Amino acid sequence: MPGILIVDFGGQYAHLISRRFRQLGFWTEVVPYREAEKASEQFAGIVLSGGPASVYDVDSPKVNLNKLRERPILGICYGLQLITHWFGGRVKPGRRREYGKAELEVVKEDPLFMGLPEKFSVWMSHSDEVEEVPAGFDILARTEASPYAVIKRGRIYGLQFHPEVSHTEHGLKILENFAKLVCGLRPNINLEDKAHEIIEDIRRKVGDGRVICAVSGGVDSTLVAYLLWKAVGERATFVFVDHGLLRKGEVEEVRDLFKEIGIKNFVFVDASKRFLERLRGISDPEEKRKIIGEEFVKVFEEVARRLGPFEWLAQGTLYPDVIESGRSKGPAAKIKTHHNVGGLPEKLGFKLLEPLRDLYKDEVRRMAAKLGLPERLVKRHPFPGPGLAARIIGEVTEEKLKICREASWIVEEVLKKHGLYDDVWQAFAVVGDDMATGVKGDRRAYGRVVLIRVVMSEDAMTADWVRLPYNVLDEMSRRITNEIPEVSWVAYVITSKPPSTIEPQ
Repeated sequence: MPGILIVDFGGQYAHLISRRFRQLGFWTEVVPYREAEKASEQFAGIVLSGGPASVYDVDSPKVNLNKLRERPILGICYGLQLITHWFGGRVKPGRRREYGKAELEVVKEDPLFMGLPEKFSVWMSHSDEVEEVPAGFDILARTEASPYAVIKRGRIYGLQFHPEVSHTEHGLKILENFAKLVCGLRPNINLEDKAHEIIEDIRRKVGDGRVICAVSGGVDSTLVAYLLWKAVGERATFVFVDHGLLRKGEVEEVRDLFKEIGIKNFVFVDASKRFLERLRGISDPEEKRKIIGEEFVKVFEEVARRLGPFEWLAQGTLYPDVIESGRSKGPAAKIKTHHNVGGLPEKLGFKLLEPLRDLYKDEVRRMAAKLGLPERLVKRHPFPGPGLAARIIGEVTEEKLKICREASWIVEEVLKKHGLYDDVWQAFAVVGDDMATGVKGDRRAYGRVVLIRVVMSEDAMTADWVRLPYNVLDEMSRRITNEIPEVSWVAYVITSKPPSTIEPQ
């Protein structure tokens, strides 16, 4: 499938660039810079991502642009500086770091800016700057601090700002113009066709083998189960594990969902006691995630010995899971281990089947909707594989679990009551070891502090906190403190991703 190749130089934004092009309907693939020359022949255009290095350092990541220049190139931030450095210009440390909004002035017409105003806001994030533009390059746009904010020679473009972030006005239009007008591409993503490709790929990989599939009731694993059922039918067994860290009513919800979809071979395992026992006394979030991942695999191995043999383990890993666990195709840093990626032991005992690992959450939701899966599943908020352990700071205890489960239920109920549930990406409660003094019934009450987290996102790569109406926050707070005796204070989290993550652990 022709599309855009994203060359990853180590910046997390490489995957956001990929996501934006897919949002526009253009297929993408992210590769580390070391593989760019080999992979470039399959693509109609190339994007050089940002990154933390300085191009003038001897060991900074580089690619041979002479071998890529037969195709259109769009260099973003570090990509611009690499283009400048490679073709004989000069890059130097900036007099000051430029971070945040800047006004871009377009000084020369170009297809890249087709349909855009002469001036608009863009998002800058760089410490190095272009001092001298290479010979033969035109200056297309500038800002007050970056006189060479956009440069071009032939079909090679360099942008100092980040068009992929939502803070840049008309950023999507710039990317669309590059894909359509510069690369000559037409939108080519059809999620129904992609679903058929995945089904055929599963059949090809699995052959006559049998698959054990981990399901949680979320849209990711349920879509995997649906595609797997279509691909191999009753040679797949679907295992739902209650690890004691589930949302309120989760077990009943999942049982009903699989009956409605018509998937058979559904196996329920109550392993809550063993998970909670293994987590006893553990406070470190990475250790908790790894323990949960290891225990999941042990459960699956036990089911496999009882019902198998199975050659394959299928799960609903998505691209953001892979990226944040440092297992992407690019040199991304590990942010946290996802139990179904980095938490798996080296000697797994199964071959791993991850049909959705190249897709983003919104693509999964749209695919599920097109395939006719229930709307309540498609719109259900994401829930982490480690369950409430990801929302409990410090040791997981029975008291914290109760508080976290009930408070999260209240948060969702209030949002649904006010018609806001479907408008946000994720909403839940967090509880840790912090205590605060309150007054209940004219008596001193020393109880837990609960944090409410409600965010907006498109793909979980970035997220912003939701500005909920005060009356909604007030209702959440009053219900939590009234209905959960152990809670005395409620607070609202107003940190976006980055710098935070969506889940606290």
